[in-house]
Amino acid sequence: MISGAMEIASRLEASIQKVMLGQAETVRRVLATMMAGGHVLLEDSPGTGKTTLAKAIAASIGETEFQRIQFTPDLLPSDILGVSVLDTRTSSFEFHKGAIFTDILLADEINRASPRTQSALLEAMAEGQATIEGKQHNLGDLFFVIATQNPVELRGTYPLPEAQMDRFAMKRSLGYVSISDELAILEAQSQQHPLESLTPVATRDEVLALREAVKQVRITRDLQEYIVRLVAATRERAEVKLAASPRASLSLLRISQAVTLFNGGDFVVPETIQALAADVVAHRLVLEADAAYAGQSGRDVVAEVIASVDVPV
Repeated sequence: MISGAMEIASRLEASIQKVMLGQAETVRRVLATMMAGGHVLLEDSPGTGKTTLAKAIAASIGETEFQRIQFTPDLLPSDILGVSVLDTRTSSFEFHKGAIFTDILLADEINRASPRTQSALLEAMAEGQATIEGKQHNLGDLFFVIATQNPVELRGTYPLPEAQMDRFAMKRSLGYVSISDELAILEAQSQQHPLESLTPVATRDEVLALREAVKQVRITRDLQEYIVRLVAATRERAEVKLAASPRASLSLLRISQAVTLFNGGDFVVPETIQALAADVVAHRLVLEADAAYAGQSGRDVVAEVIASVDVPV
């Protein structure tokens, strides 16, 4: 089962890398998060390829629905979830589903909408369902959110609340590519965008099978305890006002299993956990004001925690 899953994952990775030049590690980690059943937040400056990555993933998977929501200050929760509309022919209300009812959702520039609108995603991302007008609606087995945001220092943005940040299994920044990769991007788009030539290389069922295969990757009891101790250590730091929750431990476990599958391994090793910890845990931490003003970041805290927690032998 695992060997077949590796082949599917490799197909997806190769397809997306045709578009995302110079972003091999980010492509792998975002796909691993999808395989782990989590959601991804991509934060970076405009024009670095956040939206393109989401579109490339959707284009590479067949038999799926893809929706994009452009978040703006005037966006309402009903624009995301849906609304009941009066049908004058029957004198009854008919529910019209919003964009959230899809397999892959691109929440573009999520921090340009108000916290009230952002909160429309909370239940959906945590439980795979949406409660609308007192009724629960399931969102399907594949439901996967890729949200993008510009740095909060930019004008017209709202910082995501802590509860929203905790719903994202991973936060990743793409960064700028090298000069040679940027030149390759120019050449690749001289006639048309590479997205236009992408065709599905995996089916919806194959992606769901990937999620089951991830659970089969072995991880010892000692390494599970290591993950818990890493996350728990953030709760003991004086500079941390809000530490990571057990949801962070579960995300780190599942994404470590997914990346191990990508790497062709049969079992998780400590190095994989350490390499992923910052992307999975750091965005969930809220630092005390004096630590933040001193220039310390969540990633700094995670690095210090990794250095202080003993690795299982």
